Amino acid sequence: MAGTKGKQSVRDMILSLGVIALVAGVIYVFIPHDDSEPELKRVDYRVELLTARRAASYPVAAPEGLPTEWKATSVRYGGSEFDAWHLGFHDPDGQYVAVEQSTEKPAAFIDTASQGAEETKATQRIGDQTWQRYEGAKYDALVLKGEGSTTVVTGTASFGQLTKMAQALKTT
Repeated sequence: MAGTKGKQSVRDMILSLGVIALVAGVIYVFIPHDDSEPELKRVDYRVELLTARRAASYPVAAPEGLPTEWKATSVRYGGSEFDAWHLGFHDPDGQYVAVEQSTEKPAAFIDTASQGAEETKATQRIGDQTWQRYEGAKYDALVLKGEGSTTVVTGTASFGQLTKMAQALKTT
């Protein structure tokens, strides 16, 4: 008797597992699920920009006149450490572009902002200013060392897109 009852318990467990797997498969097939990346939310950075421009010890830069395909996705200003300004965008190609400014020592700030990109011998004239090119494994960057602050336009985008951002920067 005990042998028959043991075989029946194993058989019942296997049948139960089969039913559970079948129900899970039906749920997976018929319940909608989206595996695509969620769309990034556009942020309004006007208030943070006004705050940063009032508080920072340098002229805070932000783009003007970029097409609407450029989507602002992150913004922050930290006045307690080095008057750090950050404004992140996704460009029309879906690549990341950020404007970073700070009063931190240029070498340390550039290394952090550009994720370790290295200075090249190439420079680029944008408006009446000369920007230094940096290239890296993760990010490339355009760097402008100013009086009392450093501006870095960096990201995964091409130098063409980084240049468009740098051209659009205004400090007033």
